[in-house]
Amino acid sequence: MENKGKVLVVDDQQITRTTLADILRLEGYEVTPAADGPAALAALERQEYDVMLLDLMMPGMSGLEVLARLREADWDGEVVLLTAHSSVESAIGALRHGAADYLLKPASAPEIIAAVQKALERRRQRMKQRRLLEELMKTMHGDEPAQPAARRREDERVPLTPAASVDFKRRQLYVGDETVSLSPTEARLLEILLAREGEVVPHAELVRLVQGYEVEAGEASEMLRPLVSRLRSKLAHIPGGRGWVGNVRGVGYVLERRLT
Repeated sequence: MENKGKVLVVDDQQITRTTLADILRLEGYEVTPAADGPAALAALERQEYDVMLLDLMMPGMSGLEVLARLREADWDGEVVLLTAHSSVESAIGALRHGAADYLLKPASAPEIIAAVQKALERRRQRMKQRRLLEELMKTMHGDEPAQPAARRREDERVPLTPAASVDFKRRQLYVGDETVSLSPTEARLLEILLAREGEVVPHAELVRLVQGYEVEAGEASEMLRPLVSRLRSKLAHIPGGRGWVGNVRGVGYVLERRLT
């Protein structure tokens, strides 16, 4: 049977893990079970997954803590939460912080399959939009003739100041002799803002371009706040860089380089 995608099943109850894994394997998914949050994070270091089925209430590291760790690491997959009636409010809150969906336990086989399919489609759409954005950026920067590899590496750096530059492919910020690593979302956010420098980019549009999905403006503002904060801390390595990304309250963000 054709492999439809890779799913990580995280639940502290063995019977639940086994049941979920059996249902998804019969549908053609490659499934890895994990008994708790630390085991799930360890599995992600060894292999890439498309979707994670994540139990919300687990001893030790809860599902919400795992979700927070995934956001910090800019994990590229989708999360479907498994929750009991008593914690539905927490699951709904988690949707605002990146989870794709939630299921009430015990969920039926059709519900589980439908939720995973929906999450996979959401991921495919996000990847498609990301590729379109990359093509747009290439068009904006223009195509350059082929050059020797050593020269090409230097030319891939976009100047920010006379002493600072950024390489979006390698996600590296260069400030003098210092190199600062950017996460995938930090690099995408900076690239978008730089391409539209001086223009206020609305919150919801930024989430769509950076994360690949649609949210309401209010939720978009909340989602962007920690990401912008992390980017500002990286730009702070450039003299005056911390103040480059400005917030137009209730509207969006704008990048304006002020050289000091």
